[in-house]
Formats: sequence, structure tokens, C-alpha cells
Amino acid sequence: MAENRHEQLGLSNDKVIEIYETMLLARKIDERMWLLNRSGKIPFVISCQGQEAAQVGAAFALDREKDFALPYYRDMGVVLTFGMTAKELMLSGFAKAEDPNSGGRQMPGHFGQKKNNIVTGSSPVTTQVPHAVGVALAGKMEKKDLVTFVTFGEGSSNQGDFHEGANFAGVHKLPVIFMCENNKYAISVPIEKQLACEKVSDRAIGYGMPGVTVDGNDPLEVYKAVKEAADRGRRGEGPTLVETVSYRLTPHSSDDDDRSYRSPDEVAKAKTNDPIITFGAYLKETGVMNDELEKEINDRVMKQVNEATDYAENAPYAEPESAMKYVYAEEK
Repeated sequence: MAENRHEQLGLSNDKVIEIYETMLLARKIDERMWLLNRSGKIPFVISCQGQEAAQVGAAFALDREKDFALPYYRDMGVVLTFGMTAKELMLSGFAKAEDPNSGGRQMPGHFGQKKNNIVTGSSPVTTQVPHAVGVALAGKMEKKDLVTFVTFGEGSSNQGDFHEGANFAGVHKLPVIFMCENNKYAISVPIEKQLACEKVSDRAIGYGMPGVTVDGNDPLEVYKAVKEAADRGRRGEGPTLVETVSYRLTPHSSDDDDRSYRSPDEVAKAKTNDPIITFGAYLKETGVMNDELEKEINDRVMKQVNEATDYAENAPYAEPESAMKYVYAEEK
């Protein structure tokens, strides 16, 4: 039997099954959204495929009652862990009135849900980083026991928002976890044309914080790094930069043709290290999951995805008269 790494991290068998099921749910919702997009039913998909381990492993290391998540557009695994449902994500995909993120006004991937501490994201990339720093500053001023968790792609780590946010958080020792989900491509630009340094985490020292690079295909390794970062933040020791290295298994979005900048062989090779498959294999090797339980989980996930799709497809769109709602102040 394989080494039981999750128990060394304080994770029970039930908890790692929950991590696996959340990863699988994110993957299956995403795959369904591609089918819906290609059949002309939803307008746009921007995938989490290949990054589920990093997203779910990290989110499980946080206190979802107290901490705040400021996700970037691929973070379906993060928002599912924080309490968003398959139905709510499908409502967003179909741009229906009940979409919790924006009432059907925004593209998918613009996550926001107050009750689950998911802070609204916007279309310009990386703007969520200074927002996370601001929330952490407010928490510190109000002496609240919270950390903020913000994610972004490695392309975003080249934006001014990242550098300004990281610098401010470092100076003021704010409880922020900066997690860069390095998936090797900023749309079509490969990592070697984005960074002169070897790793994104090499940038941490410039802002007076520790930086660590971990295997983004291993949810347990990501959990450990983010848990340590959260503990540091709570102790008043300031921010941490965590870089998770994985691979984007899909095109950048449903409007992108990735064949113009990477070979099918490269993608096929990356799929041999698919985190859904490798983590499932780990759970079987440690005796936590068998074929029967795997089928039960898969059936439960697919039931959720099917019910969510049917509900969202038949749900009403927002009334045209409500187009200006949430834009201008309304008289009481």
C-alpha cells in the first residue's frame, strides 16, 4: 500500500474523498459547458481543466467561514469549494436571471457571491490582486482573524496590479496568500517568453515575503503550502507567494484555437499527468477508494451536472427592463 500522505497533513479519508469529488465536479461541469457551447446553447467557456488539483487543494486549506476568496476566471474548483453550486455555475453559463454572480449580465468566470465570501471579479486581468490586499488591510485594521486568498495566472504576474499589490502587502505585513496558477501559457505566450527569472515564486523576495513553487497537479502538496501560508498570515507574519505548476489542458477559451501555438503532441503528453487521474490513482493505492466508490462518486457528480444543466437551460432570462439595475442607484 502506498504511503498515506494525507493523514500526515491531518486530512481524513472522508476529506480527501471530498477533495477528489470536488475536483471531479469541476471537471464534469467544465466538460458539459464545452458541449453546450459547441451546440450553440451557451456563449463562452474558460476552462479549469488541468488546474482542479491546485484550486481545490488550496481552497480546502482555508477557513471558508472567515477567509475571503478573490478568484480569477478559471477558478471553478475554488468557488465550488467555497460553496457555489453546480446549478449556480450553470445559471451563469446560460446567463440567466438567477446567476448569483451578476444576474446574467457578465461572461462566465466572473465569480462573486457575498454569502460565501467570494469577492466579485472583473474583466481586466489581475485587478483582483489589489482588491485582496485591500480586504486584508481592512481585516487587519478591524483586528479580524481572516486571510485573503487571491489567484491569478502566470501572465498576470507580469501586470502592474500584481507588483503593486504584492509590494503593499509586504510592506504592511498583510495576511494575503498570492497564488499563481502557472499553466504555462498566457493565452498563446509560453512561459519562457513571459519571465526572465526561472520561477514566478522567485519574485517574492523583492517584496519581503516567502515564495514557494509546488506541483499544481498534486492537491496535497498545494494544500500543505496554502495551509502554511494561511497560518503565517494569521500569526501576523505577512503574505506568501505560492506558485502551482500545472498545464492548461484546453484552449485558452472557447474562442481560441490553441493549435496555432502548441502541438497536439504537447497537450497529449500533459494529459498523462491529468490531476483527476493521478489523484484518483493515489486514493486507490492507499485503499481510500475502490472501483465501487469511484463509480458511486462519478454517478453522483453526473446527476448534479445533468440536473444543473436542465434547470439552468429552462430558467428565465432577466427582464429587459432590469438592464440598468445594479448600474445606477435606485430610489427607495
